[in-house]
Amino acid sequence: MHNDDNHPDDLEAEWEGPSKSAVKREMNALQKLGEELTTLSPKQLAAMPIEDDKLLAAIEETRRISSNNAMRRHRQYIGKLMRTIDPEPITKALASLHATHSQRNEEFHALESLRDQLLTDGDSAITATVERWPAADRQHLRQLVRQHQREQSQGKPPAASRKIFRYLRDLFDSESD
Repeated sequence: MHNDDNHPDDLEAEWEGPSKSAVKREMNALQKLGEELTTLSPKQLAAMPIEDDKLLAAIEETRRISSNNAMRRHRQYIGKLMRTIDPEPITKALASLHATHSQRNEEFHALESLRDQLLTDGDSAITATVERWPAADRQHLRQLVRQHQREQSQGKPPAASRKIFRYLRDLFDSESD
Protein backbone atom coordinates (compact mmCIF):
# COMPACT_ATOMS: atom_id res chain seq x y z
CA MET A 1 0.00 0.00 0.00
CA HIS A 2 2.88 2.26 -0.62
CA ASN A 3 2.04 5.25 -2.81
CA ASP A 4 5.02 6.18 -5.02
CA ASP A 5 3.57 9.60 -5.86
CA ASN A 6 4.22 10.98 -2.36
CA HIS A 7 7.51 9.30 -1.57
CA PRO A 8 9.66 11.67 0.60
CA ASP A 9 12.73 11.32 -1.65
CA ASP A 10 10.68 12.44 -4.66
CA LEU A 11 9.38 15.51 -2.82
CA GLU A 12 12.90 16.58 -1.83
CA ALA A 13 14.09 16.22 -5.40
CA GLU A 14 11.33 18.57 -6.58
CA TRP A 15 12.05 21.28 -4.00
CA GLU A 16 14.65 23.64 -5.39
CA GLY A 17 14.23 26.60 -3.06
CA PRO A 18 16.63 27.52 -0.26
CA SER A 19 16.54 25.50 2.93
CA LYS A 20 14.94 26.89 6.04
CA SER A 21 18.41 27.32 7.56
CA ALA A 22 19.64 29.24 4.52
CA VAL A 23 16.65 31.57 4.70
CA LYS A 24 17.30 32.14 8.40
CA ARG A 25 21.01 32.85 7.79
CA GLU A 26 20.08 35.38 5.12
CA MET A 27 17.55 37.08 7.42
CA ASN A 28 20.16 37.27 10.21
CA ALA A 29 22.72 38.72 7.79
CA LEU A 30 20.25 41.39 6.69
CA GLN A 31 19.42 42.20 10.31
CA LYS A 32 23.16 42.55 11.09
CA LEU A 33 23.53 44.83 8.06
CA GLY A 34 20.63 46.92 9.38
CA GLU A 35 22.24 47.04 12.84
CA GLU A 36 25.46 48.26 11.27
CA LEU A 37 23.53 51.04 9.54
CA THR A 38 22.16 52.16 12.92
CA THR A 39 25.71 52.79 14.20
CA LEU A 40 26.56 55.27 11.44
CA SER A 41 26.69 59.00 12.01
CA PRO A 42 24.02 61.11 10.24
CA LYS A 43 26.62 62.21 7.68
CA GLN A 44 27.70 58.63 6.96
CA LEU A 45 24.07 57.49 6.78
CA ALA A 46 23.28 60.22 4.26
CA ALA A 47 26.02 58.81 2.02
CA MET A 48 24.42 55.35 1.99
CA PRO A 49 22.33 54.43 -1.08
CA ILE A 50 19.09 53.76 0.83
CA GLU A 51 16.07 54.25 -1.41
CA ASP A 52 13.37 53.03 1.00
CA ASP A 53 12.02 55.93 3.08
CA LYS A 54 10.52 53.60 5.72
CA LEU A 55 13.88 51.93 6.25
CA LEU A 56 15.69 55.26 6.46
CA ALA A 57 13.16 56.58 8.99
CA ALA A 58 13.46 53.39 11.06
CA ILE A 59 17.25 53.66 11.12
CA GLU A 60 17.10 57.32 12.16
CA GLU A 61 14.51 56.50 14.84
CA THR A 62 16.98 54.11 16.48
CA ARG A 63 18.81 57.07 18.05
CA ARG A 64 15.75 57.92 20.14
CA ILE A 65 15.23 54.44 21.61
CA SER A 66 16.71 53.84 25.04
CA SER A 67 15.03 50.62 26.21
CA ASN A 68 16.98 47.44 25.45
CA ASN A 69 13.85 45.43 24.66
CA ALA A 70 12.49 48.15 22.41
CA MET A 71 15.87 48.35 20.68
CA ARG A 72 15.90 44.59 20.08
CA ARG A 73 12.40 44.69 18.56
CA HIS A 74 13.29 47.74 16.50
CA ARG A 75 16.40 46.01 15.10
CA GLN A 76 14.21 43.05 14.13
CA TYR A 77 11.87 45.49 12.39
CA ILE A 78 14.80 47.01 10.51
CA GLY A 79 15.85 43.48 9.51
CA LYS A 80 12.34 42.87 8.19
CA LEU A 81 12.48 46.09 6.15
CA MET A 82 15.92 45.10 4.85
CA ARG A 83 14.36 42.00 3.25
CA THR A 84 12.38 44.20 0.85
CA ILE A 85 15.41 45.96 -0.65
CA ASP A 86 18.51 44.96 -2.59
CA PRO A 87 21.29 45.01 0.05
CA GLU A 88 24.17 44.88 -2.45
CA PRO A 89 24.61 48.68 -2.96
CA ILE A 90 24.50 49.24 0.80
CA THR A 91 27.01 46.46 1.42
CA LYS A 92 29.38 47.98 -1.16
CA ALA A 93 28.99 51.47 0.33
CA LEU A 94 29.72 50.15 3.84
CA ALA A 95 32.79 48.27 2.56
CA SER A 96 34.03 51.49 0.94
CA LEU A 97 33.40 53.40 4.18
CA HIS A 98 35.36 50.82 6.19
CA ALA A 99 38.21 50.87 3.66
CA THR A 100 38.40 54.66 3.93
CA HIS A 101 38.42 54.40 7.72
CA SER A 102 41.24 51.83 7.64
CA GLN A 103 43.25 53.98 5.26
CA ARG A 104 42.85 57.00 7.56
CA ASN A 105 44.05 54.93 10.52
CA GLU A 106 47.13 53.86 8.59
CA GLU A 107 47.85 57.47 7.59
CA PHE A 108 47.39 58.58 11.21
CA HIS A 109 49.86 55.95 12.45
CA ALA A 110 52.36 56.87 9.73
CA LEU A 111 52.19 60.54 10.78
CA GLU A 112 52.61 59.57 14.45
CA SER A 113 55.67 57.55 13.53
CA LEU A 114 57.12 60.44 11.52
CA ARG A 115 56.52 62.81 14.44
CA ASP A 116 58.28 60.43 16.82
CA GLN A 117 61.17 60.18 14.37
CA LEU A 118 61.39 63.99 14.23
CA LEU A 119 61.50 64.16 18.01
CA THR A 120 64.21 61.52 18.36
CA ASP A 121 66.40 62.10 15.28
CA GLY A 122 66.13 65.88 15.00
CA ASP A 123 67.86 67.47 11.97
CA SER A 124 68.19 64.30 9.86
CA ALA A 125 64.46 63.63 10.18
CA ILE A 126 63.68 67.29 9.45
CA THR A 127 65.73 67.04 6.24
CA ALA A 128 63.84 63.89 5.22
CA THR A 129 60.52 65.61 5.96
CA VAL A 130 61.43 68.65 3.87
CA GLU A 131 62.49 66.34 1.02
CA ARG A 132 59.13 64.61 1.21
CA TRP A 133 57.14 67.84 1.45
CA PRO A 134 59.08 70.71 -0.18
CA ALA A 135 56.50 73.17 1.15
CA ALA A 136 57.45 72.28 4.74
CA ASP A 137 59.04 75.06 6.78
CA ARG A 138 62.38 73.70 8.03
CA GLN A 139 62.81 76.52 10.56
CA HIS A 140 59.33 76.00 12.01
CA LEU A 141 59.98 72.27 12.45
CA ARG A 142 63.32 72.99 14.18
CA GLN A 143 61.62 75.43 16.56
CA LEU A 144 58.94 72.87 17.42
CA VAL A 145 61.53 70.13 18.03
CA ARG A 146 63.50 72.48 20.32
CA GLN A 147 60.31 73.49 22.10
CA HIS A 148 59.53 69.80 22.66
CA GLN A 149 63.00 69.22 24.14
CA ARG A 150 62.52 72.17 26.53
CA GLU A 151 59.09 70.89 27.56
CA GLN A 152 60.53 67.45 28.27
CA SER A 153 63.38 68.80 30.35
CA GLN A 154 60.96 70.97 32.37
CA GLY A 155 58.39 68.19 32.79
CA LYS A 156 55.66 70.11 30.96
CA PRO A 157 52.85 68.57 28.86
CA PRO A 158 53.85 67.74 25.25
CA ALA A 159 52.22 70.70 23.51
CA ALA A 160 54.97 70.92 20.89
CA SER A 161 54.56 67.25 20.06
CA ARG A 162 50.88 67.86 19.29
CA LYS A 163 51.78 70.94 17.24
CA ILE A 164 54.25 68.89 15.19
CA PHE A 165 51.61 66.26 14.54
CA ARG A 166 49.08 68.89 13.42
CA TYR A 167 51.69 70.49 11.18
CA LEU A 168 52.54 67.12 9.59
CA ARG A 169 48.83 66.37 9.12
CA ASP A 170 48.37 69.75 7.41
CA LEU A 171 51.31 68.99 5.10
CA PHE A 172 49.85 65.56 4.33
CA ASP A 173 46.37 66.99 3.69
CA SER A 174 47.74 69.70 1.39
CA GLU A 175 49.57 66.99 -0.54
CA SER A 176 46.35 64.93 -0.84
CA ASP A 177 44.39 67.86 -2.28
